[in-house]
Amino acid sequence: MGNFYATREQVKHAGDIKGPDQDTQVDRHIEAVSRHIDRMLGLREGVFIPKTQTRNFEWPQDMDVEGRHRKGYVLYLDEHLISISGVTRDGDTATAVPTADILLEPANEGPPYTRLELDRSSTDANATFASSVSTTSQRAVRVAGSWGYKSATEAAGTSSSGLASDAAATSFVCSNSALIDVGDTLLIESEQVFVSERSFAALGSILVNDASISAVVTDNTITVDGSHGLVAGEIIKLDSEEIYITSVATNILSVIRAYNGTPLAAHADDTAVQVARTLTIVRAQNGTTGATHANATAINKYAVPKDVNEYAVARALHAFRQDEGGWTGVVGAGDSAVELRGSLLKQMETALMVKYARPLAAVL
Repeated sequence: MGNFYATREQVKHAGDIKGPDQDTQVDRHIEAVSRHIDRMLGLREGVFIPKTQTRNFEWPQDMDVEGRHRKGYVLYLDEHLISISGVTRDGDTATAVPTADILLEPANEGPPYTRLELDRSSTDANATFASSVSTTSQRAVRVAGSWGYKSATEAAGTSSSGLASDAAATSFVCSNSALIDVGDTLLIESEQVFVSERSFAALGSILVNDASISAVVTDNTITVDGSHGLVAGEIIKLDSEEIYITSVATNILSVIRAYNGTPLAAHADDTAVQVARTLTIVRAQNGTTGATHANATAINKYAVPKDVNEYAVARALHAFRQDEGGWTGVVGAGDSAVELRGSLLKQMETALMVKYARPLAAVL
């Protein structure tokens, strides 16, 4: 599991899907759609989120205009490249190729890059991808770097607790759950983690500071203790009722009651406020290494291209509705029956193919 191109909350919100009972099914469709996008575009699995990896290549055999072999100046890549951290040749003897003499191409379009070229003005004897030292050209050139289509991230608060003392911890508390959802891949320092679940926990000693909150949907302002740290977009829970915060004015919250299909209920003064900031995670994703991270370490989340995200949401929701209708193409019955049409999805697919399915040159 990992490298989703949409999040659980995005699909549930788009389809007005309420309650936790369908969460596993929604996640399954998002994962399937994400891998369908990769296959459709002929790209590596999870390519819209960077992967740290060393990839092996054969010595390049460049040809001049007369078809004669030249020194190996150009290395065609079998994967999209974002950046390099090191290049070696000669296989296991690992002679370093100076990265200062390597040009990432196409210079006017990348990243992503599809080939490496050596600066032919270099006087460094190691500025070549070919060598006579090794007995074989197979897997002789090794390129270490960040592979993928882009490396766009968005700020997503900080880690509050849970990662400071254990490099293998599988949950932590974030500072702002409005910015993180199930299905996000996060970058914390140099480690990537995948968010597989989000749960509620009491937020310190923050309590309701109302005489009472009635079981009426229009009772949509809640007063809590000061210095609470809650922000708009977060989901809190009072007793068993989930509540969505639309805005915050000091210690008064404007809210949507009975959120996510939970039961509307009355709540007494001093009820504990729980907030969905506890994240269950899968560590060390996409070739990164697990590590400890001090409290208040910045979190960034990877942002796949908007058009890829929109298609992933639309197709995952379409598949979810097809499940509801037994894949008959119709949801509901009688006068309430709705026909599921995929024409818009085909248009979106075509647009993605035109934009992203760039064929890579063959490795020579």
